[in-house]
Amino acid sequence: MSDFILFLGKFLRHGTAIASLAPSSRWLAQATVSNIDWSIPNVIVELGAGTGPITRVLAERSSPVDRVLVVERDPDFARMLRDRFGGLPNLELIEGDARDLAGMLHDRGIDRVDHVVSGLPTPSLPKDVQRELIRVVGQVLKPEGTFNQITEMPWVYRGLYRRLFEDVQFHFEPRNFPPAGVYICRGVRPPVEAL
Repeated sequence: MSDFILFLGKFLRHGTAIASLAPSSRWLAQATVSNIDWSIPNVIVELGAGTGPITRVLAERSSPVDRVLVVERDPDFARMLRDRFGGLPNLELIEGDARDLAGMLHDRGIDRVDHVVSGLPTPSLPKDVQRELIRVVGQVLKPEGTFNQITEMPWVYRGLYRRLFEDVQFHFEPRNFPPAGVYICRGVRPPVEAL
């Protein structure tokens, strides 16, 4: 089954619980990790990997000194990711809920991460889930770390991310289908009840 067919089927069945009707393009995947300095060791978490277009770019660009943890809740996507990326020594797939991220990291001896890359439909999540997700991101990100969030509605949610983070930059990627972009966010604002 093609990635597009699987993704579209999930989107049609689960609506806004799936971020898109199609997987991210290579261009969007590259834009999503464009701010990462690969010359230094990084701990990177990917949330909501889907069929793995961003995971693929992380696998290609990371080195043995980097640690990449990929969190995916959907069992079909998780199985696909295991098949595609399971043999990579510095990449670990975790089937679970992003809200449990702090515990997942603790179980692996990790306190803080350099980057959280998100393919989750964050603006469409229920408000209490949004709050918990951003709280956990703030808990695990290093002070200089970034939260990189893809979006298929360019600029629409800029206000939301500015309420949640001190510094927000947006990079548009017109070659994606549909046209999309990525928010690069730093400094989780307390309190997150502003959602």
